[in-house]
Amino acid sequence: MTVLRQETGPEEAGLDAGALERLDRHFARLVDEGKLPGFLVAVARGGRVAHLTAYGARDVAAGLPVESDTLWRIYSMTKPVTAVGALMLREEGLLSLDDPVGRHLPAFAEPRVYESGSGDRVRTRPAAGPLLVRHLMTHTAGLTFAFYHAHPVDALYRAAGLESSVAPGTDLAGTTDVYASLPLQFEPGTQWNYSVASNVLGRIIEVVSGRPLDEYLAERVFRPLGMNDAGFQVTEEQAERLAELYGETDDGGIEPVPGLPLRGRPRFLSGSGGMVASAHDLHRFMELLRRRGELDGTRLLDPATVDLMTRNHLPGNADLRAFGSRPAHDEPGNEGVGFGLGVSVVIDPSRTQSPSGRGSFGWSGVATTTFWVDPGRDLTVQFCTQVRPRSSHTVFRDLKRLVHEAVTH
Repeated sequence: MTVLRQETGPEEAGLDAGALERLDRHFARLVDEGKLPGFLVAVARGGRVAHLTAYGARDVAAGLPVESDTLWRIYSMTKPVTAVGALMLREEGLLSLDDPVGRHLPAFAEPRVYESGSGDRVRTRPAAGPLLVRHLMTHTAGLTFAFYHAHPVDALYRAAGLESSVAPGTDLAGTTDVYASLPLQFEPGTQWNYSVASNVLGRIIEVVSGRPLDEYLAERVFRPLGMNDAGFQVTEEQAERLAELYGETDDGGIEPVPGLPLRGRPRFLSGSGGMVASAHDLHRFMELLRRRGELDGTRLLDPATVDLMTRNHLPGNADLRAFGSRPAHDEPGNEGVGFGLGVSVVIDPSRTQSPSGRGSFGWSGVATTTFWVDPGRDLTVQFCTQVRPRSSHTVFRDLKRLVHEAVTH
């Protein structure tokens, strides 16, 4: 276990200590009002942690506090890690962004696209072209989530038992076969729809590398970077540090809810959302990306690969709102934000809902965890708590505003 620690003062890092105190007070108030159990926030400049606050409880009922070594279910923040794993295989010549997915997963060899109807009366047609690896990494594959209620294909996912994105009783291989049996919502590459695509990418990693996803990422990413607590399960020694998961109640409070089955190796290794990590692990991963593929003498990716990963890949430099395929994506927070390979990318700060630096990239998790890297300001930020909200909230927007107010140069 390695614990994240503050390494320099805010002023030395070009941050305003008073503004950071306002940030802490804002989120501490949410804890005191019973809207969050607790939180950890860390801000670093030039790789050095200049602000680190842990407040509140990781387990409210047990009275256990949030600490710097607390473990968090990071859910969809797993996706950028899976993307890095795939890009490493690309650098080795084992995988190409332009590979048809069917080359590695034969069940996807002849994808079909939704045409009309619903339920048993859905009509489909052969896709005009192949589903490619790059479509998975940019969420332009035509895949979806069962919890959306905006399209007949969403309902087909629910009918297939994919409410939690895993087919009951199956592993990653079996679940991706179920995905492949369902129609795509649209022609690959023509729209953006956040989806189960990173699970399919995780299965491709398994096939190409010949290793289970958890073993591959542990060997190739976690251990080389010193991400000592990161993984898809917690050991008996780690279990006491794992934060309780909460859900938002109707009255805006929180209550414990079931989380990822992390005690013991899961049958389903989710490249979309299966990871647990500490603040130190997340800092190491952000630093790898901020330093364009190298950290402490260990290089995992070529600088050009990280540049490729963190630039917008949506056609015509479109943002998520313009290229989003469903009402779920037609929201102000998606203006000015494009998508790279596993991360969102700020392409027009003047249109973003919160102050953002051009080229900033990162991603968030459903339990209200988030990270971003701002290359222009040499800044990395992470925020961790464990609350699954019932609807959209302002935590991330407020966090970006408060961090922006703290940067003095």
